[in-house]
Amino acid sequence: MPLKKNILANYLGQGWSAVMGLAFIPVYIQYLGMEAYGLVGLFAVMQAWLALLDMGMSPTLNREMARYTAGAHSPQSIRDLLRSLEMICFSLAALIALGVWAASGYLASDWLKADKLPTAVVAQALSVMAFVVALRFVEGIYRGSLFGLQRQVWYNAANAILATVRHGGAVVVLAWVSPTVQAFFLWQALVSVLTIAVFAAGVHRVLPKSPLPPRFSREALAGVWKFASGMMGITFLALLLTQVDKVLLSRLLSLESFGYYMLAATVASVLYMVVGPITAAIYPRMVELSTQDNQTALVSVYHQGAQLITILIAPAVMLLSFFAEGIMFMWSGSVNLAENTAPILSALALGTFLNALMGMPYQCQLAHAWTSLPIKMNLVAVVVLIPAIFWVVPRYGALGAAWIWVALNAGYVLIGIQFMHRKLLPKEKWRWYFYDLLLPISGAIGVMLLVQQFQPSIHQDRWHWLVFLLITGILALVASTVLADRIRPRLLAIMGRSLHWHIREP
Repeated sequence: MPLKKNILANYLGQGWSAVMGLAFIPVYIQYLGMEAYGLVGLFAVMQAWLALLDMGMSPTLNREMARYTAGAHSPQSIRDLLRSLEMICFSLAALIALGVWAASGYLASDWLKADKLPTAVVAQALSVMAFVVALRFVEGIYRGSLFGLQRQVWYNAANAILATVRHGGAVVVLAWVSPTVQAFFLWQALVSVLTIAVFAAGVHRVLPKSPLPPRFSREALAGVWKFASGMMGITFLALLLTQVDKVLLSRLLSLESFGYYMLAATVASVLYMVVGPITAAIYPRMVELSTQDNQTALVSVYHQGAQLITILIAPAVMLLSFFAEGIMFMWSGSVNLAENTAPILSALALGTFLNALMGMPYQCQLAHAWTSLPIKMNLVAVVVLIPAIFWVVPRYGALGAAWIWVALNAGYVLIGIQFMHRKLLPKEKWRWYFYDLLLPISGAIGVMLLVQQFQPSIHQDRWHWLVFLLITGILALVASTVLADRIRPRLLAIMGRSLHWHIREP
């Protein structure tokens, strides 16, 4: 499948899924209340931590499926690997469900600080949540397989439909069946069962039949254990970096205050929806080029991907940084919600932006199966993060935790990137800094500084804010694109072909 089609499909599919996930959050809060939405935020944290138990299975399948398309696997070996990891994954999912269910009473009574929800209701919601989390865990191995096989158009079409059912159906359940957090999670469980069935069928239909029935194979696992263990180490440290603040805040803050923090984190995480479609489409291609030792093509894809990430994410980040309160008001219609989340959102958006800029360098390291550098970088960051959390959060609360996230990711961009370029792309560091990052970002910042004086009052109607943000975002996107030397010529060429086609139309 051509790279452009995969990127476009990822944006359409994942973009729609993100819209579904965000559009109904104010409705969830309306029916459940802010305290119950804090449980939904805890659900997101639990899903993130369970990525550790994935043990590198999803990224390993992604890479090995891509290597299969490049001729590195036979039908028998790739099916044996898939079956082996399926058996491990389903066994872990059962343990996850039982473990969270067993701990639900303690979490409800001793860990979470619920003021309005009865402890029994919180415990029941956590019990259902345990089953949902286990199912979402299983989804990962099939998602990784489909991306590695470059079946991204099919995946995104299916995922968009399932996301509509997941989020739209939840609103129907809350409005007409039962406006409770238990009913919310029961619906999530039903949709996850359907999702696993659809994705598993998609993977097994694409892979060719093997001479022998697929089986659990120690040999297949032995061939990937080094990469998988490296990915597990990276995942563990990355989870500490991205989730330890949320774990501590769930203990230190009231459930309502934690809900506000998680709401800001959810909105900031939308930025990954800009990066994810690009890295997901480019990574299998980089694996192929690395396997074939085609360095020239690899460098070209690397810079194109890095610039594309910057010009698409910089306008969104600058909007969230400069106009966070207006964005939250336009989205929710609540001035109180906007005032409580805007300062946290501005800081989290900036930190997420810096993290997202490392997307292409990180994919390049994985394409070369070089996992030791990310592990070392994350280990240093964790050593700094844990003491910083204990010192900052009691003094400055949630906002202090958000600014720690900014400082850590600034260290990645300024220090960590030096080691990656020195080994893999020794002549490309300054091109990455200047042409891929600095120039496109400066265009977006320039637009924000110019239009800041024209922003509407926070109490004006939401339509004024929507129009203002749309116009500002488009202007920032144009400015960033004009300053991107690798993307601008391609875009002009596409526009030129389109214009030529229209002129030739009878």
